[in-house]
Amino acid sequence: MNTQATIPIKSAGTFWMPVYGLGTWGMGGEFTSNCAEDKKCIEAIHRAITAGVSHIDTAEMYGDGHAEELVGEAIRGYPRKDLFIASKALAHHLKHDELIAAAERSIARMRCDYLDLYMIHHPSDETPIAETMRAMDALVERQLIRNVGVCNFKTSRLAEARAASATGVVCNQVHYSLVVREPETSGLLHYCHENGIMLVAWQPIDRGIYSAGSSPVVEELCAKYKCSPVQLALAWVMSQPHVCAISRTLSPNHLVENIAATMLMLEKPDVELLRLNYKAQRGRSEVYPLR
Repeated sequence: MNTQATIPIKSAGTFWMPVYGLGTWGMGGEFTSNCAEDKKCIEAIHRAITAGVSHIDTAEMYGDGHAEELVGEAIRGYPRKDLFIASKALAHHLKHDELIAAAERSIARMRCDYLDLYMIHHPSDETPIAETMRAMDALVERQLIRNVGVCNFKTSRLAEARAASATGVVCNQVHYSLVVREPETSGLLHYCHENGIMLVAWQPIDRGIYSAGSSPVVEELCAKYKCSPVQLALAWVMSQPHVCAISRTLSPNHLVENIAATMLMLEKPDVELLRLNYKAQRGRSEVYPLR
């Protein structure tokens, strides 16, 4: 089974990843474990993989590790080589030995041999970035992880992480959408483009915001591409060079809608038209701004 056949692949330098991935925030609980919807969550991951979504994004923070357990259960029976599994380490696990142990726990919870991508979930001012990157390099050397990434890093901090890493930093996962433009206004998007780093947008769509009549240019382009406002918003993110997206959904209908959006590679003038004519409703993320 080739689970990557449906979703386009995007590359930055020698690093590649599916342009769209399934997020798992809230699956198995938020900050503490909650097993009430385990079956529903596993079914949602199964449904996504069957539909062609090979990129599954999780974190040790989600459900205090339970989301990783659900991912591990859901991917059993699928060829590991066909999947792109990403997880993240908490900011208080970034000292060398603590990060190694955190990665080992995540891999054990998912019952897999390695992670395709392992990221720093949030910046920390408590642990020197050089110490964290040495641990990341060691994880790559041990073949426990294949690629190193960060999340919610501003440009200067991302540059420091890159300088401290022998392996390299392949991506920065940040809040980015038509509504939240902080990666643009801060210069981070440009920096990633210039340095071959993937920018992975979390929360790339806000259901309900892109409603009919919200913007004349949205209506115009929805008619041109025969898509919904939500699909246009998601396609806008994914149509940009070196930009991918992850989005959590338990709804079969939303999954179909999101996957269809991966096929809408907007023309460059239309990407810029939206950038200039859809007014950002929030200058920076209200959840996790760049740090």
